[in-house]
Amino acid sequence: MKQKKGMDELIVLIRGGGEVASGVAHCLHLSHFKICMTEISHPLAVRREVAFSEAIYEGEKEVEGVRAKLISKPVEIESVWRKGDVPILVDPDGKKTRKFLKPDVLVDAIMAKKNLGTQISDAPLVIGLGPGFAAGENVHIVVETNRGHRLGKMILSGTAEPDTGIPGEIGGYAIERLLRTMKKGIFHPQKSIGDRIHEGDVVAVADDFPIIAKISGIVRGLLREGVEVKKGMKVGDIDPRGEKQSCFTVSDKARAIGGGVLEAILYRFNK
Repeated sequence: MKQKKGMDELIVLIRGGGEVASGVAHCLHLSHFKICMTEISHPLAVRREVAFSEAIYEGEKEVEGVRAKLISKPVEIESVWRKGDVPILVDPDGKKTRKFLKPDVLVDAIMAKKNLGTQISDAPLVIGLGPGFAAGENVHIVVETNRGHRLGKMILSGTAEPDTGIPGEIGGYAIERLLRTMKKGIFHPQKSIGDRIHEGDVVAVADDFPIIAKISGIVRGLLREGVEVKKGMKVGDIDPRGEKQSCFTVSDKARAIGGGVLEAILYRFNK
C-alpha cells in the first residue's frame, strides 16, 4: 500500500514569478511546503523588489527573508531545497518541470486574466488565481484576486470576478497610480523603486517620450532598464501612501491570495 505523504512533503509547482506568485510562494515556503517556480525567459514584473522572477536576471532574489535561486534544469531542484531556498527555472509552459516533479499541487499564478493552458489533470490539486479559470472544469479550485470583500476567497464552484481593467484603490487612487507608456520604445527609468515623487514628475521615458506621474507618492514598482515596451503597457506603480517600506515587502493583496492558496491546499489534503 502506498504511504500517504505528510503535509511537509507536498510538492507545489507555481507557474509565474511576479508579485502575486511570489507572495504565494513566500506564504507556502514559510508553511514548510516544497516549492518550485517556473517563469518565462524575460519576465516583466513591475513590483520587482518583491518578485522572485528577478532571479531570472540576477541569479537569485530575496523577498522578506526567503530566497529564490535560478537553476537551469529540474535535477537541481532538490539541492536548492536542501539549502532552504526556492528553485526557479525558465520553463514558459511549465511542462518540463511538471513532468519531472510530478507535483501534488500546481498553482497557475501567471495572472494573465485568462487560462494559458493549465488543465485540471496537471496535478492532484490544480489552483487557478483570478479570471480565466472555472473550478471543477479547468482547475479544481479558484482563488479570488480582485481587491474587495472576496479577495483571497477559495472558490469551489464557478469563477473569480471578471477583470475590470481598473486596479484596486489604494490611498484613494486607482487608475491614477499606474504608469503606462504612450508609445512603443525602449524603457529607461529616470527614478528608482522607493523614490519619492510628485505629480508631474517624469518617472521614466520610452525612447525619448516621457512617462509622467499623475499623483504624488512613492515609486512602488518600475520595469527594468532596457525593456522593450508597447503602447499602453503598464510600466510602473505609485503608492500614494508614501510608505517606502511597502516597496520592499509583500503586499496585503498578495498575502491574502497566498492565504487563500494555503487554505485550498489544507482543504484538499488535511483530512
